[in-house]
Amino acid sequence: MHVLVLGGGVVGVTSAWYLAKAGHRVTVLDRQPGAGLETSFANAGQVSPGYSAPWAAPGIPVKALKWLMMRHRPLVLWPSLEPRLYGWLARMLANCTEEAYTRNKGRMVRLAEYSRDALRDLRAETGIAYDHREQGTLQLFRTQKQLDHVPDDTRVLDAYGVPYAVLDPAGCIAAEPALARVSGTFVGGLRLPGDETGDAHLFTQRLAALCEAQGVTFRYGTAITGLRSEGGAVMGVVTGTGEVLSADAYVAAMGSYTPALVRPLGIDLPVYPVKGYSLTLPVTDPEAAPVSTVMDETYKVAITRLGDRIRVGGTAELAGFSQILRSPRRETLARSLGDLFPAGGDVAQARFWTGLRPMTPDGTPIVGATRLANLYTNTGHGTLGWTMACGSGRLLADLVSSRTPEIAADDLAVGRYRRAA
Repeated sequence: MHVLVLGGGVVGVTSAWYLAKAGHRVTVLDRQPGAGLETSFANAGQVSPGYSAPWAAPGIPVKALKWLMMRHRPLVLWPSLEPRLYGWLARMLANCTEEAYTRNKGRMVRLAEYSRDALRDLRAETGIAYDHREQGTLQLFRTQKQLDHVPDDTRVLDAYGVPYAVLDPAGCIAAEPALARVSGTFVGGLRLPGDETGDAHLFTQRLAALCEAQGVTFRYGTAITGLRSEGGAVMGVVTGTGEVLSADAYVAAMGSYTPALVRPLGIDLPVYPVKGYSLTLPVTDPEAAPVSTVMDETYKVAITRLGDRIRVGGTAELAGFSQILRSPRRETLARSLGDLFPAGGDVAQARFWTGLRPMTPDGTPIVGATRLANLYTNTGHGTLGWTMACGSGRLLADLVSSRTPEIAADDLAVGRYRRAA
């Protein structure tokens, strides 16, 4: 079977890999000149199954109002007349219940754990290297109130057998020795030893090369302007030059741009672009830098060690498809780094970047079949595209190949929204 994968980010390329391994002829289309050059380019670097949780949670509406008032705020909402934004926010608020949170987090942890295992299998099979480390994530709490809410998250971790440890300040320093220099900054932490780190862009580019060795064709510099359908199936992809490319099956993996592609076909994907920022800077003192990933709970900022670099990622900015780099967001990232690892890297040399995370209102990505017989989606991963990429790709390949997936998948496709309605 010939499969067209639309999108060459980490999700699209992992989809192509597993489809090719399943015996399909695969072509990947992307408007960029190479793989992983948009949202996958400079994300926070976390592969964090244990930190997989929906943003929609009990208490979040009140917290969001407080965040919006902070100087170094983790959430930014720009005034807009865009109806899709307010519809998406309304659906997100509807998921801020105990029942919805438990259901959605369960889905996310299930897929993220599966994805972590798939990544390990892929690494063992191919030897792919991407500045990865397997030393866990430390969620760091600056206040006792934050620490007191840890049981809210660990209940689902217990249910899925995800290992974790609640640490006092000394335990946090044992996990991340450089924190000894700022020991008065935090009161405790939650360590997730099964989490990993790595450079998603480097991984995507190297996996794309492995895909090509498996016979996958990449057509870079190819804009996708629409889909043609007939008789309940997609008949072709229209490119920016007017060319129509046909295949037996199609996988829409264009991140935040996927909804606009499939909307004319009567498919409503509740995915909205949530803008994130990052700094990438050289390590100046390895002893003062993080060992793995530290998640600053106050600012919702992740600080990750990637080889001889530090990646600082965070902020959720609702500003449509704007990719303007805003200096206050840089200041927030630099503030978190300066508080926790002040001597670890040279902020003056930092590269400032932004990308659009494709977020669903329930936090769970949309992976699976659509109302059109040969069209599948693999999108909506939000901040967890790197965490869930391999699992989503392997699951998607099973569905396209009419094989029974290794994990439950019925509640991951777009059809879950129709059932909820």
